[in-house]
Amino acid sequence: MHRAANDDGVRGQYIRYVSDAEKVPEQPAKGAKSPLLGAAAMKTHLTLVIGLALCVAAFWFELGRAEGGNELSWAYVFEWPLLAIFAVYMWWKLLHPGFTIRRVREKPTVAPEYEGMLHAWQDEVRKLELNRRTEEAATGQKTGDAVALDDE
Repeated sequence: MHRAANDDGVRGQYIRYVSDAEKVPEQPAKGAKSPLLGAAAMKTHLTLVIGLALCVAAFWFELGRAEGGNELSWAYVFEWPLLAIFAVYMWWKLLHPGFTIRRVREKPTVAPEYEGMLHAWQDEVRKLELNRRTEEAATGQKTGDAVALDDE
């Protein structure tokens, strides 16, 4: 806070400046429910529990059929646990919208066998830029003033 005088010369009024460094951390208000405990979240939790129970029951049923000789049921034995894992993933995404894992992007690299070609191309670009600047200096043009017309 800074103390400043207004137009009348009266002192004592405060002007508040908030910069990015002075942001107040976001905290839930007292008495506010957690996003994991709200009515919508409870419905999501209940849906997950019911879905997981159905996946376990279907897994157990298909496992019994597969062990009894039904070969097609082996596919379902592996499908139901995968569906349960997907249900947990979707439950997490619904309760944490906008959550992503950010990875640092690597700078693209050139395969070693093409390094020579890259350096030759970069050298050629440098020569062309040097020639362009030399021509502009000789004719007195500024960079960007002339429009190139390739069709003529």
